[in-house]
Amino acid sequence: MIMELLTGSSTDQAPANPAATDDMLATQPVGYWCGLAQTAVTRHLRDAMAKVDVTQPQYWVLNRVNGGPAAPSREEVVAQLTHLADGPHEIARIVDQLLHREWLRIGDGQRLHLTEAGEAARVRLRELATEVRAVVHQGISDEEYVAALKVLRRMVANVEGDGTPGRPS
Repeated sequence: MIMELLTGSSTDQAPANPAATDDMLATQPVGYWCGLAQTAVTRHLRDAMAKVDVTQPQYWVLNRVNGGPAAPSREEVVAQLTHLADGPHEIARIVDQLLHREWLRIGDGQRLHLTEAGEAARVRLRELATEVRAVVHQGISDEEYVAALKVLRRMVANVEGDGTPGRPS
């Protein structure tokens, strides 16, 4: 009764079941399915990147260095990407790796810049990520994908804020 009042729904929460049929999906825990999707997609992407001797966090750093109006400092890159990383020191180590590979260089004001080789690698990795995305999205229209993300964004807002997408408390 309390859950019905809170959610407007009386759908029972069933235990996670990887074999759940379509008519049972409304009872499945979203956390289980999000975790399963995240693990499978991340593994697939990281396996593809490993074949070209690059890691997903290296790709994050290349994109971040390339992606702003001004060249970032090492500290800015570390601060902006650490929440995505496997540990608090991973991004700093990756900056060092990319400097060693000569994909990054340090310019004026201790700002990071892509080298020509770094930009070429970033472009290749973007193409690879696009290929991986195509595999992941097989049989899923853009409309279905957008609808799924809107649902997930709303769920995050429901538990982190006032229920308004994009406005956590």
